[in-house]
Amino acid sequence: MRLKKTNILIVFIVSLFFISCDKKRVFDEYKKLNGKWAKKDTVQFDFEQTDTINPYNLFLNIRNNSDYPYNNLFLIVALKQPDDLVKIDTLEYEMAYPDGKLMGDGFTDIKESKLWYQENFTFKKQGKYSIKITQALRETGNIEGVEDLDGVTEVGFRIEKTN
Repeated sequence: MRLKKTNILIVFIVSLFFISCDKKRVFDEYKKLNGKWAKKDTVQFDFEQTDTINPYNLFLNIRNNSDYPYNNLFLIVALKQPDDLVKIDTLEYEMAYPDGKLMGDGFTDIKESKLWYQENFTFKKQGKYSIKITQALRETGNIEGVEDLDGVTEVGFRIEKTN
């Protein structure tokens, strides 16, 4: 019994250490998917921003597993500012090496890819921001796009301080 309490205490202390070391994190949130990301499903994150002076790095985080069948990923990202101005980007990211092995961090078949969205981004206005992310992957010769993108388990958005 004493060994079990000691192990729980060690896990708690190590977890606290890793959480407290993430001093750059301003916002970090994930939305779970059921292993598929439907073309019609938009993942949305809402956050408040008060700092209009300092630059930040913005990331899109994708957790995927070995069911992910492609080497790349296309995303449409819409960032809505407090004044209702919307900035829309179509982005492409590499998700696998030429041999098909998934990129990203992780020891199991689930990999996490931290993808650059904006570097040294300065928020122009204080207030509520919203970011909407949809997958826009298309197979060669298919204009309609992939209806259900297999292997994506979570989509995340992260804001980090640059200094």
